[in-house]
Amino acid sequence: MTPHRLLLALLLVATAARADEGMWTFDQFPSQKVADKYGFAPSREWLDRVRLSSARMAEGCSASFVSPTGLVMFNHHCAEECIGQLSTRARNYEVTGFWARTQADEVRCPALEIDQLTDLSDVTEPVTRATAGLSGPAWENAQKGVVADLENRCAGGQDEVRCEVVSLYQGGRYGLYRYRRYQDVRLVFAPEAAIAYFGGDPDNFMFPRYDLDVSFVRVYQGGQPARTDSYFRWSSAGPREGELTFISGNPGSTERDWTVAQLEYERDVALPDRLLLLAELRGVLTEFARRGPEQKRISNNLLAGVENSLKARRGMFEALVDRSFFATKVAAEQELRARVKADAELEKECGGAWDAIARALDQQREIRKSLWYVGFARGFDSDLFRAALELVRAAEERTKDNGVRLEEYSDARLPQMKAHLLSSAPVYRELEILRLTFSLTKLRATLGPDDPFVRKVLGRKSPRELATALVTGTRLTTDGAGRSLRRTLWERGRTAVDASTDPMIRFARLVDPEARAVRKHFEDDIASVLKKNDELIARARFRIYGTGTYPDATFTPRLSYGSVEGYTENGHRVEPFTTIGGAFARATGRDPFRLPDSWIRARSRLDASTPFNFCTTNDIVGGNSGSPVIDRKGEIVGLAFDGNIQSLGGDYGFDPAVNRAVAIDSRAILEALEKVYRADRLVRELRPSPTTTAR
Repeated sequence: MTPHRLLLALLLVATAARADEGMWTFDQFPSQKVADKYGFAPSREWLDRVRLSSARMAEGCSASFVSPTGLVMFNHHCAEECIGQLSTRARNYEVTGFWARTQADEVRCPALEIDQLTDLSDVTEPVTRATAGLSGPAWENAQKGVVADLENRCAGGQDEVRCEVVSLYQGGRYGLYRYRRYQDVRLVFAPEAAIAYFGGDPDNFMFPRYDLDVSFVRVYQGGQPARTDSYFRWSSAGPREGELTFISGNPGSTERDWTVAQLEYERDVALPDRLLLLAELRGVLTEFARRGPEQKRISNNLLAGVENSLKARRGMFEALVDRSFFATKVAAEQELRARVKADAELEKECGGAWDAIARALDQQREIRKSLWYVGFARGFDSDLFRAALELVRAAEERTKDNGVRLEEYSDARLPQMKAHLLSSAPVYRELEILRLTFSLTKLRATLGPDDPFVRKVLGRKSPRELATALVTGTRLTTDGAGRSLRRTLWERGRTAVDASTDPMIRFARLVDPEARAVRKHFEDDIASVLKKNDELIARARFRIYGTGTYPDATFTPRLSYGSVEGYTENGHRVEPFTTIGGAFARATGRDPFRLPDSWIRARSRLDASTPFNFCTTNDIVGGNSGSPVIDRKGEIVGLAFDGNIQSLGGDYGFDPAVNRAVAIDSRAILEALEKVYRADRLVRELRPSPTTTAR
C-alpha cells in the first residue's frame, strides 16, 4: 500500500469514485464517468444483460453463465469443496483433474448452489420507517421484523427463490435482492490443482502469475441442463493493454466508510486476535496433513483457505498500522464531522453518532472473547456440531413468529439451511475430531479453565476426549442413514429434538442457552447501536456529499470498470501480461512450482507466446474470485482470480497506481482446453459465434 497516493482519493468520500475506483451497484452504475474516460457509456439494456449473465456461489465466490445450456465458469479454488467432496482415497480429482467427456459424465456437486440476481428494488423507506424513533433492543427487533417480512413476501415460499434485504452505505440505503437458486449443479471440468494453484502460497496475492485457476459446472433444472438465455459470449481476440475492462462479481466486504473508532478496533483488537488464531490453526492443519496422503487430501481445502485468510489479513493489518494511511482516514472523518457541526440541524440529528459507535466498541472489546467462542459458537468448530446446533435452533425458532426469530431462521432463509443440512457432502471424522479439539482447547485457554461455562461444557473431560466422544458417537453423518436422521429431526421439530439421545444433539442443547444469551446481549446492546449510528453518519454523508458514490461491498452483485495496465513496484516496471511460456520457465519440478504431467506432455503443442495471466486497474476484493472480466461488447476476455499484494489494503481504500486485479486470459483458457485436456466438447460450447453479445 502507498498511503500518500490514497490521500486524495480518501479525503472526501463524495469524490471517492475518481480514477477507476468503485464496486458499483447495477442500479447506480456511473455510465457517464466511464464514457468521459473511455468513450463508452453502458446502456441500461447492457447493464441488465451483464447482471443476468453473472452469478454468485452461495459459498462465497462469483461466477458467470457462458452458454445457453447452463454452463457456468468460476475459479478452481471456488470449486475445491465440490472437487474434494467428489474425490475419494482411490480417485483424487485434486491431483488428476476432472473432465466430463459427455453430458452423462457430469457429476452433481453435493453442496454447491448457484444464484442469479433477477430483480432488485429500494426498500429504504419501509426499513427506516420501522425503526424510526427507536433505540437498543426495540430498534434491533423492529429492523429484524421488517427485514424478515420483506424477505418472506419476496420469496413467497418458493424453494427456488432466495431474497435478501441488503444494507448499503452502512445503512444509508436498503435494497431487496431477489435471486433464482440453482441447486442441481454438476461438475464439468477442473484442471489439476498443480496448475490451478501454480506457485502455491508463495505466489498467492502476487504478480506476475501463471495460474489456470478455472473450473466449469453446469446448472440443471428438472434433470436437464437449464436454459440460460442470458450468458456471456467468448471473445475471439482477448484483452489488450490499455483496453477498457469490466468485472462483474460479488465483492465480499469492505470497510472504506468505517469510522476511525471502528478502524482502530479492527487494527488493535479484531485483526491481531484473528491472525494469531489463524497462525495456530495453520500449524495444526499442516501437522495433520503430514500424517499421510489421505489426511493431506481431506484437509487440503481447509488448509488452503486458512493460508489464504492469513496472508490476506496480514496485508489488511499492514495497511491499518501504516501511520500515513491511517492519517488520511482520520483527516476524512475530521472534515466530515466539522461540516456536520457547522449545520445546526445536522449536528442535532447526527453529531453524536461517532462517539456512540466508540462507546459501543468499548463494550464489544470487553465481551469479544465470549462473543467469538460462545456467542458465535467458534469454540465448537465442527461440521457435525454445526448441523446439530442448526437442528436444535430450527426446532425452537420455527415455533416463534417469523419477525422475532434469529435472522438466519426466518421463513425466507430456511430452504437454504435445509438444503445444506441434507446434502451428501462427506464428513471426515478424523478431521472433525482435530478441528473440535483445537477449538475446544482455544475456548478453555481463552475463557479460562475455571470459567463456569467452560466447566459446564468440558466436565471432567479434556478437549480431545470430549471431541472424540462427540464425533465418534453421533449419528448425524451425511451418509444415507445420517441424512435420514437429520431429515426426521428437521421435519418433526422440537418434540423429536428434545427426545433425541444423539450425543451431538444433546451437546448442542447444552451449549445453546449460553450462546443465545451472549449473542442477544451483543445484538441488543452493541450491534443495534453500531447499525443505528452508521445509518445516521450515512445520512450526513448523503446530505453533505450527495449520493453519487458507491457503497461498501456486501457480497452482492457489483460492477467495476478499469483497464489492462501494469504498474511500478520498487522502481521496476511490472508488465500487465504473462505467457504460457513463462510458466514453463518458472517451473522447478518441485511443489509448489511443479507443472502437472499433462502440461509437460503437451508442451510441444502449446503456443508459448499465448498470454496466460494479466492485471487490470479494476477495483475488486475477496468475493470477486470467479468474476468474469468482460470488454465493452460484453464478451469474456478473462476470469478474475486474485489481486496483487498491494491490493490487500483494498478493504479500507483504493490506490489506482498499484492496486491490481489479476485474471486468466480467455486465450489461455481455450489454449489449455484444446491442447492440454483435449476438451473438445467444452471448447465447441465456448467458441465465439456470430450471435448478439451483451450491449
